[in-house]
Amino acid sequence: EVQLVESGGGLVQAGGSLRLSCAASGFTFDDYAIGWFRQAPGKEREGVSCISSSDGSTYYADSVKGRFTISSDNAKNTVYLQMNSLKPEDTAVYYCAADNGMGGVVAGAPDYWGQGTQVTVSS
Repeated sequence: EVQLVESGGGLVQAGGSLRLSCAASGFTFDDYAIGWFRQAPGKEREGVSCISSSDGSTYYADSVKGRFTISSDNAKNTVYLQMNSLKPEDTAVYYCAADNGMGGVVAGAPDYWGQGTQVTVSS
């Protein structure tokens, strides 16, 4: 059974930092791309970042470039999203997702989704 379990969300003041984790199981981690998406109330889901577990290539949305960093620990089957200089507009539920290719994640149509973790940034 495929599982993607997010953790690390919470409440932080603007300018602060959080690190999200996505622990994956049930598939060959090294063959997959893992991405982070977010959805704020009343807004469409937005792709934030993704990483290829096979070659380490990454993608970032323009809204988070220079502030967020995605990384992968293949030994732990875990992907991290380090979020710095957080802004109130980063407030959303953050979802981890996986696909057997970067294209699926970047296109917003990955094979698997996690349950999400809430990130709230206060002003």
